[in-house]
This record gives sequence, structure tokens and C-alpha cells, in this order.
Amino acid sequence: MIDAAPPDSAELRRVQRLAVTEIIPLFIPAIPFGFVLGLAIVESPMPDGIGLLTSPVIFAGAAQLALVTLVGTASVWAAIAAALVINSRHIMYSAAMAPVFAAQPRWFRRLGPFMLIDQVFALSTQYVDRHPDVFRRYYLTTGLLFYSGWSVVTAIGLYFGSFIPASWQLGYAPAVMFLGLVVLSIDRRPALIAAVVGASVCFATIALPNRAGLIVGALCGVIAGFLADRDPVA
Repeated sequence: MIDAAPPDSAELRRVQRLAVTEIIPLFIPAIPFGFVLGLAIVESPMPDGIGLLTSPVIFAGAAQLALVTLVGTASVWAAIAAALVINSRHIMYSAAMAPVFAAQPRWFRRLGPFMLIDQVFALSTQYVDRHPDVFRRYYLTTGLLFYSGWSVVTAIGLYFGSFIPASWQLGYAPAVMFLGLVVLSIDRRPALIAAVVGASVCFATIALPNRAGLIVGALCGVIAGFLADRDPVA
């Protein structure tokens, strides 16, 4: 049941502060991933300016990395298809959030889906039964903070990535970031299974050329989560 009591300004400020404290632990594992993306932009035949724009325009790390990596080594349509396949898990996110978004104003229904990334989804599902104003404040705070931070980190990786030691093994950053979602998915079995399978396959296939391990890991995670969601025990 959705909380019908409208929040006052003090409660909204409290929710906003809570959103800040809860998104930071999930943003930290994304920092090396942003560095990886910045380095990939430098190494890609794609112009640096266009590559940098993928963060504010696409705002989907794994899809961005696949797109940037495949440009110049595969056809444009293959690069786009890979990005779409990786982001296919967002279809499940959208379906889960549709009833919640239906109670929101029109401007939010148009803007909100752009910020529906893994981390924001994992956190905001805790607030789907709260008043629409509370959910909206929490969702926008986490989404905007991650959006701005991701764009900054990508720019840092682009301009200063050459100083990062190769021994840091940043190629594992995407899988590390996905593992950060496992902690928040413990009470949601399908999401937990999807995160564990996706991260494990990413680690196991990290040596595949053109970062194809991202695509394989994303596909396996989506399939595992879908199958677990169909299981009545889940």
C-alpha cells in the first residue's frame, strides 16, 4: 500500500540527505569503471569530444564502453546492436517501475526513465510504497548525483588516464561495479541471481577481444534474472 500522507518539507530534506548517503557507496565502485571508459575513448578512433558526450547523452556505462570500443573495429550497426543488447535489462526495470511512475507528474515520467540505471533502480525500489513526492525526491537525488559524478569521472579518465598504472587492472572495473549491486539485491532473489551471474561471467570472459565479455556477461545476467523471476520460489 502506498503511503497516502503527504510529506512536509522537513521530511523531503531528510529523504534527500538519505539519498546522498546511500548513493555514495554505490558510486565508489563506478569510479574505476569511469576511468576505463575514459581510457577506451582515448584508444578509440572516435573523436574524444564525441566519446565524452556519450556519458551525458547515453548515461549507461557498459553500453557506452561497448559502443566506444567497437567503433572502428566493427560496423556502426554492430556497435549499436551491442549497446542495445547490454541495456536490454532496463526493460525489466521499466516494467517494474511503470506503476510507480504512473502516479508521477508528466515531466517526471519523461525525465525519470533516463536516470533508471542499475544503482538508482536498486536503491529506489525501497521507496516504491512511499508517497509519490518522497519517491520522486529520492529518485531524482540519486539519479542526478550519479549522472553528474559519472560525467566528471569519465572526463578525468579521458584527460588523465595515461597516468593510471596498468597494474591496477582496470579491465575488471565493470564486473566490480556490478558486484556492488549484489549487496542491495540480497532480499530480491532474481536481481541477486542476475547480478551474481552477470559479474561472474564478466570476470570469466574478461580476456575476450573488444570487451565482448561485457556483452556475454550482460546477456547471461539478463537470462538468469528472467528465469529466476519466472520461478514461483523467487
